[in-house]
Amino acid sequence: MMSGIRIAVIDDHPLFREGVARSLAEVGFEIIAEGSTREDAIRISQEQRPDILLMDISMPGGGLQAILQILECVPDQKIIMLTVSEAVDDIVRALKSGAKGYVLKGVGSRALAEIVRAVASGETYVSPSLSARLFSDLTASSGAPTDADPLAKLTAREREILDLVAAGLSNKHIAIELDLHEKTIKHHLTRIFAKLGVKNRTEAAMTLARRQQPEISVNKRA
Repeated sequence: MMSGIRIAVIDDHPLFREGVARSLAEVGFEIIAEGSTREDAIRISQEQRPDILLMDISMPGGGLQAILQILECVPDQKIIMLTVSEAVDDIVRALKSGAKGYVLKGVGSRALAEIVRAVASGETYVSPSLSARLFSDLTASSGAPTDADPLAKLTAREREILDLVAAGLSNKHIAIELDLHEKTIKHHLTRIFAKLGVKNRTEAAMTLARRQQPEISVNKRA
């Protein structure tokens, strides 16, 4: 199934771009195009229609500026931003513009492969290390109360699954990890989303990250 996913990689650093393309090709993805500018991203999306467009923010013409232009012509194009930027404004702008994923360049090749597979299947993904910061900033700006703990509504099994979701695992790999059927994981996720009042995996992971934020700030590695 993974081998059927067609990917284009857009980044203006040739060594990084070639490394990403090679690592994804080695695990069975089909790399159909590479580019280095906003114009390349728009052209490749229109002409070659990749399943996934991996795109940097900091490149000639701007990656963020490219998202809306790409989606105007190819509305179903799935875009994953692969960047070093941890700025909340960049994350919010990318997601609001229509990107389906926001991943930091420090991600490992195996994790990136899982993220690509998840986004290709219709999921949205934001690196867990950014989720707490994003949720905290949005909550603070909206003045929403933060003292209630929605996680208290979850069963032990649901919390276990949510932890794995936040770690970036797909439904299939969560099922393998917990020795359950994939349909069972989907059923649990439906209940988790309902209990947390969220719409998708990213929002659920952000809720978890927000509650764990004090731990993250204390244990953050240099």
